[in-house]
Amino acid sequence: MKRTRSSTIGYPRIGEKREWKEALEAYWSESITEKDLLTKMADLRLNDLQKQKDLGVDLIPVGDFSFYDHVLDTAVMFGLIPDRFHAEDSSLLETYFDIARGNKGAIASEMTKWFNTNYHYIVPEFDQNTTPVLKENRPLSYFLEAKNKLGIIGKPVLLGPVTLLKLSKGYKNEDFGSLLNTLVPLYQHVLKELGEAGVEWVQLDEPILGTDLTEKEQEYVTDTYNKLHSSNIKPKILLQTYFEAASDYEALISLPVDGFGLDFVHDDGRNFDALKKFGFPADKTLAAGVVNGRNVWGSDLEEKWDLLERIREIVSGDRLIVQPSCSLLHVPVTVKTEENLAPELKGALAFADEKIEEITLLVKGINQGRPSIEENIKHQRERLQLFHHFPPRIKPDAQKEVSDWGGKEPIRDLSFPERQALHQDQFKLPILPTTTIGSLPQTSEIRQARSRYRHGDWSAATYDNFINQKVAEWIDIQESIGLDVLVHGEFERNDMVEYFGEKLDGFAFTKFGWVQSYGSRSVKPPIIYGDVASPEPMTTKEITYAQSLTNKPVKGMLTGPVTIYKWSFPREDIHAFDVTKQIALALQKEISHLEENGIGMIQVDEPALREGLPLKDSKKQQYLQESIYVFRLATCKVKNETQIHTHMCYSEFGEIIDSIKQLDADVISIETARSHGELIADFENVSYDKGIGLGVYDIHSPRVPSTEEMETSILRALKVLHPQQFWVNPDCGLKTRGIDETVPSLKNMVEATKRVREKLAAVPVR
Repeated sequence: MKRTRSSTIGYPRIGEKREWKEALEAYWSESITEKDLLTKMADLRLNDLQKQKDLGVDLIPVGDFSFYDHVLDTAVMFGLIPDRFHAEDSSLLETYFDIARGNKGAIASEMTKWFNTNYHYIVPEFDQNTTPVLKENRPLSYFLEAKNKLGIIGKPVLLGPVTLLKLSKGYKNEDFGSLLNTLVPLYQHVLKELGEAGVEWVQLDEPILGTDLTEKEQEYVTDTYNKLHSSNIKPKILLQTYFEAASDYEALISLPVDGFGLDFVHDDGRNFDALKKFGFPADKTLAAGVVNGRNVWGSDLEEKWDLLERIREIVSGDRLIVQPSCSLLHVPVTVKTEENLAPELKGALAFADEKIEEITLLVKGINQGRPSIEENIKHQRERLQLFHHFPPRIKPDAQKEVSDWGGKEPIRDLSFPERQALHQDQFKLPILPTTTIGSLPQTSEIRQARSRYRHGDWSAATYDNFINQKVAEWIDIQESIGLDVLVHGEFERNDMVEYFGEKLDGFAFTKFGWVQSYGSRSVKPPIIYGDVASPEPMTTKEITYAQSLTNKPVKGMLTGPVTIYKWSFPREDIHAFDVTKQIALALQKEISHLEENGIGMIQVDEPALREGLPLKDSKKQQYLQESIYVFRLATCKVKNETQIHTHMCYSEFGEIIDSIKQLDADVISIETARSHGELIADFENVSYDKGIGLGVYDIHSPRVPSTEEMETSILRALKVLHPQQFWVNPDCGLKTRGIDETVPSLKNMVEATKRVREKLAAVPVR
């Protein structure tokens, strides 16, 4: 009898306790061989597949596993290897990692955010002579591995051709169609081999279909899938979208594929409305993403059941697949290992494994009848109610502070030009002031010290003394390098969001709740479960101590309200804007504490602001307005003499430069090194009068850039920016870099700045 099936779109690749990270970093440090790495990764991959099989998943994805990034996997598979990485003596794996991380002779490829998530992908590059070619049928290898070793007939996963090309760079817009035509035969070959190997379903991910495509781009989509259909391939194609509603539902369901994956969580109801209005093809399969793949809260099973019942009125159960809204890459592996959470909170959570259990439970109910899962629905409802009435969630004072602001606009007392004059008089900085973004190398010694303190092996006094020693050591190093504005180094901080969450009410923390951010870099996002409030000063102790050691300004370092929200797992019972306002008011208090302790420069970082930009144009303006509001709410009460800095990561800022201006920060630093200075072009057509630092070298790569390289970057920026407004800095924090990389890089940066200052002194300032 035909029945509804369960599926997953992708599974976390990092392991329950970050075994993936450990293996990668051991290989990069040459502690293990390539053969060892391949063995460890295979063991981890097979374990994850077996787990999904044991949990009852019918269609298990294969090929979603990656050694670094799935976009990079696809690019290398199709020969999109930049010319600077072609080396005769390198294996394909070595080349793969060089593209991601750079090497002594070549800058790493650009890295940017995967749509509006906190996951980073490596941007594929088309060089002038690039001709796509199939290097390896990667999905086939993973399919055969699962089949031969575990008896799993998996569902190969592959990034679709349109999304791959849209996410790439290095080609002219008018060449999009011709390049797509070079990729399609390669996809046809991959699919043909998969069909011959016995594959039933292939998942082609096209999340780009959730963005606002032009009419011409939609024509390319139709043409591409018509060509794939005409190639007489054997496996069924599931065209998978996620993160948003399909922008053109009618065009989507007219494509000649066998099934469509739709996100019924992040679509604002639009996918279901379209399904109800236009129906669904009688000969197609619908993969319904009804369980949230991007947040950690357990599903309201009653609500999900009702949604599936409404979907089944349109799509028969034998043509229905139940799955998460997107890959489970964006959530931790399992709640089961979390022993320190309050029972009320733990009972309301669902990580990857628990979400799979929800999916298989719902499928059981559809296939065997609602009574077969009635007790499960009842118990889940009881757990959610227990959490809803959990007393620590409610902070009446925090709610009142938000309501007291009402519709008032947060505005600083003086305009920027008036403040700028005060800042120049107070700080007396040279032209092209040099600084860093905030964090300094977090060595194994520092991580071990933090661990000893957390486990009770060190007293608070011992730990504080250690942190003070590191702060003093690096104040001396920064002064010897010649930096103009210093930082305390953030040695006491585990993560720029987790640290603040630990100081604020309304946040909870996991022990093993890691998710991949980029490469081997994982983060452990806090969980916002209740009202946010600041019970006491959070940063003044370390920063005030650092400032006492030097006559140069030391920046106070805070994480902004949008980033704290975006890089946490947020509560879902109230509007995001209300949560960020609570966070902003807590930061407003912290800024006052810093000022009271003599800190005159305060950096409020918002690296997540650009990444959170909605995929639909219709939603962007409201998001930007709310983001501007909460940043200004956090900073509007500062003294006129206080200089407010902010930092944002990653390129493609052109469309939000006007919003950046409205933040009214005195200085903003933006990543441009990894995007090879492309942001500079955005300033050719936009008047920007405030201070700005365009990162002059890439901190995500272990290579040390030369003085000449950074001098070129500075001079390139000065073609569009006035020397009086330009700051010189790395493109991001330095916590992940080693001391032997950081110190020479900063020395080269300062030397490059001195050279440019000398050149500027020799000619009239424009």
